[in-house]
Amino acid sequence: MKKVFLDYVLKVRLPVTLFVILGAFAVTYYVARPERDGIGYEPEQPIAFSHRLHAGNMQIDCRYCHTSVEKSRHASIPAANICMNCHSVARKDKPEIVKLTRYYEQNKPIPWKRIHKVPHYAYFSHQSHVTQGIPCQSCHGAVENMDVVMQVNSFTMGSCIECHRNPNSRLPKNSPKMKSGPVHCNACHR
Repeated sequence: MKKVFLDYVLKVRLPVTLFVILGAFAVTYYVARPERDGIGYEPEQPIAFSHRLHAGNMQIDCRYCHTSVEKSRHASIPAANICMNCHSVARKDKPEIVKLTRYYEQNKPIPWKRIHKVPHYAYFSHQSHVTQGIPCQSCHGAVENMDVVMQVNSFTMGSCIECHRNPNSRLPKNSPKMKSGPVHCNACHR
């Protein structure tokens, strides 16, 4: 009786169980790919904001709104008071500016949805990249051409290593040539 049961387990149950586990892994891997590499992620934001208008047409430097990018590892998401530097006088009657003004007057942070994420276990410093002269577009894409910002590059370990080995491959044309970045483990895993 034990041999029959053991044969049943080894011939039927084990292969079916393995098939189910591997199938679930494959489906999860495929379905979770956008979340893992983020490419195409384009969330709806609480206030419609056009980078094409501000960074493109008006040529406002990224650093005006993302104030900490040169002195911190984080780029910072703009607070309402940054926007109000202009919008306390410019286009005040537009519906999205009215929403912005409410956040400002109530002293509430705008609940922007983060688009570009590096995994929590990897160290990344905007400061070290920006001060080396690496343009924002190298990682974030041509946001100056985007009405709605979306992630266009992967922030996986492989893509970062590829850029560190071949930094000039992502640079916009006519950019100064960059030196290779570090590829040893503790550069990013601290």
